[in-house]
Amino acid sequence: MSLNREQLINWVLLFSLVALWGTSFLAIKVSLRTFTPDQVVVLRLSIGALVLIIFMLARGKRLPSKPIAWAHFMLLGLVGSVLPYWLIAKGQVYVTSGMAGLLMAIMPLMTLILAHFFIADENLNRNKLLGFVFGIGGVILILGPTILGSQNSLIGCLLILTAAILYATNSIIARRLPTYSSAVVSTGVTICAAVISLGIWPSAFYIDWKFVSTSAVFTIVWLGVFPTGVAAIILFALIQRAGPTFLSNINYLIPVVAYFIGALVLGELIVWHDMVALLAILFGIVVSRRPVNEKVVAKG
Repeated sequence: MSLNREQLINWVLLFSLVALWGTSFLAIKVSLRTFTPDQVVVLRLSIGALVLIIFMLARGKRLPSKPIAWAHFMLLGLVGSVLPYWLIAKGQVYVTSGMAGLLMAIMPLMTLILAHFFIADENLNRNKLLGFVFGIGGVILILGPTILGSQNSLIGCLLILTAAILYATNSIIARRLPTYSSAVVSTGVTICAAVISLGIWPSAFYIDWKFVSTSAVFTIVWLGVFPTGVAAIILFALIQRAGPTFLSNINYLIPVVAYFIGALVLGELIVWHDMVALLAILFGIVVSRRPVNEKVVAKG
């Protein structure tokens, strides 16, 4: 069955998003050779906010004037950007870029658990619980060798897992808040996140550029323009075009891209238990998305 033009565009957008987010862990790792985790967060958010402001103005949109909207943006910016960005950057001081991407695969399964408690009609069923068990099993497979000693540290893994939980929490918060124009909400949230990050780390722009490598500059600009700015534009465009179910396919692809691009570019080790863990987590996601078939009993 051949793809029509609209379907082809959707798949191109999806793979573009996978490429941008899948390589972001690699870019963070390279940036950390020169910049601190605090600087990585502030710089990428500041650059991303500038990209999104330009995009919003080009679309003829305006930021809201109501304080409640900005309160929502501040909450989403803190929980969905500032904190997880810092936790990922800090965690990658202690773990490889591939490990960071692999651990983030637990995020959609954590979302299922949180949705059960905070979203109406999102109750857990046996498939969701089974998928979560497989996902946790995969995480245990990762953490076991880490505890016993490997190229990754336990503290780094726990920081990344905390970031995944925050991303899941942010998705629940976003579903409970009022909806805004995609261009407006992505811009407003990123502006707020940049302001919050600068308030937390005001010295982040004090950089001795004599000691900054060209590769670190390139990767920090890449992080800000593409995985932070352009990816937000693609994300909302894809949700509008194809819906959240189609978008959820990225959960299978991003960890794979992140893990193998780290091995390809940075020479990070590929080990068998990581592969088993990745398969367990991805299988858990597949199982969790399967509908539960209720048996119908005929009455005579």
